[in-house]
Amino acid sequence: MRKLLLGDEAIAQAAIDSGLSGVYAYPGTPSTEITEFIQLREEKRGEGQAPIFCRWATNEKTAMEGALGMSYMGKRALVCMKHVGMNVAADPFVNSAMTGVNGGLVVVAADDPSMHSSQNEQDSRFYGKFALLPIFEPSSQQEAYEMTRAAFELSEAVKLPVLMRVTTRMAHSRAVVEITEQPRKQNEVCRPEDVRRWILLPAFAKKRYVELLAQQDDLMKAAVESKFNWYRKGDNPERGVITTGIAYNYFMENCANCNERSVLKVSQYPLPTALIEKMVEDGTKEILVMEEGQPVVEEMVRAIVPSTVVVKGRLTGDLPRVGELTPDSVRASLGMEALERLDADELVVPRPPALCQGCGHRDMYKALNEVAAEYENPRIFGDIGCYTLGALPPFQALHACVEMGASITMAKGASDAGQFPAFAVIGDSTFTHSGMTGLLDCVNSNANVVVVISDNLTTGMTGGQDSAGTGKIEDICRGLGVHPDHVRVVVPLPKNMEEIKQILREEIEYKGVSVVIPRRECIQTAKRHAKARAAAAKK
Repeated sequence: MRKLLLGDEAIAQAAIDSGLSGVYAYPGTPSTEITEFIQLREEKRGEGQAPIFCRWATNEKTAMEGALGMSYMGKRALVCMKHVGMNVAADPFVNSAMTGVNGGLVVVAADDPSMHSSQNEQDSRFYGKFALLPIFEPSSQQEAYEMTRAAFELSEAVKLPVLMRVTTRMAHSRAVVEITEQPRKQNEVCRPEDVRRWILLPAFAKKRYVELLAQQDDLMKAAVESKFNWYRKGDNPERGVITTGIAYNYFMENCANCNERSVLKVSQYPLPTALIEKMVEDGTKEILVMEEGQPVVEEMVRAIVPSTVVVKGRLTGDLPRVGELTPDSVRASLGMEALERLDADELVVPRPPALCQGCGHRDMYKALNEVAAEYENPRIFGDIGCYTLGALPPFQALHACVEMGASITMAKGASDAGQFPAFAVIGDSTFTHSGMTGLLDCVNSNANVVVVISDNLTTGMTGGQDSAGTGKIEDICRGLGVHPDHVRVVVPLPKNMEEIKQILREEIEYKGVSVVIPRRECIQTAKRHAKARAAAAKK
């Protein structure tokens, strides 16, 4: 059977076909479509099939922990997140290598080189290497499908999680994918007999670490023998190329019939040292490393080959140090003449991101800016979500934005230093993701801050997924210790502007923790909901 699929969808389809019992994820570009695809397919599954758990988790850490719990029971689980989500999930992810798994567990990290929708360009392969876990990195949608299925099998064979690393172009491009017509059945519940490996007390963990280290030779052997890794000696073996993931496509686009160079394609890690040594034995004296992301492989190759072998890549400037690779940058690194192309600026009118017309965040920022301007040197700390666009014209409201949940604790720290007034702006989904603990810090020290939780009743930035805090924000704030009189809800509309500004002024003057919740449904989800209601009414 053949389907036209995004890279994300190929991974999702492969997980379903591999007998998946649960997907655990927090939405984040470019990984969101994996879970959404499974949710849509789950709605259409026939009777008699065991349901796939596919609700959004509160954050990436809880997603990783939930998947680990499902794996403990012998079921297959998938975890999905973007690269910065790996930072949030790092604690359970790294320790899952120590506990190992029972049912197959695959962790998908979708990296975003060029920062299309991210704060940085970090490379998730570092996490896999650090945790001593196997990594897959597909170079095509077909490989993404096949690798996901292979990753579940490998995970259960070696009793370890497997990291699947993709990048934006792979996640968000489409290709025809050949899929199985005989999906695997889900695992039955099967509890591990030896539970000590799952209890990371020092006495047990020390033994597990020795076992994990002992597995590395087998993981290396699997990489060397993997069908996803291959080596071809060139007609002129003195020059070699090592490609990883999607970089292989860029190389082949420029050298589809180029047999001059020796080529090593790497899509399964640990890095297959034996194949690199074979390149050197065959006479390779110069190796160009093409990889999407940071120079992970390039650095490792330098440590493997003799000093007489020249290693080129991102570190040497032969490929760009930042941003995505392109067919043109790869072509230049091969010493080939550039192709004549029209500059994108000549074809595409720039469309800088902006808050939607009619968005409640706009009215919130208008009120906040006007009130903040009444004070000398106000500071507004922002967070990650649609409302981060408040840093851009026309509002230019934010003075800092670092990562999810940071707004509240940064405002607290500024207040601790004497800043007045100190505001935090955070969304409802981000608040439950990682803002609650910061608010508790504020309460515990009675910090003089005003926390604005701009509640649009969804996770708007990634397409309108469910928000974990919907209908619970006030209760959470009061439960964390914010005085009930200073948890205030407003409706961000132009007609309410004076009321909102007065409430903000009152809470600024209150010497303690204040929470103001501007609440109005996201304009985009409101349209979808209205359309769905209209369609239902016609039936």
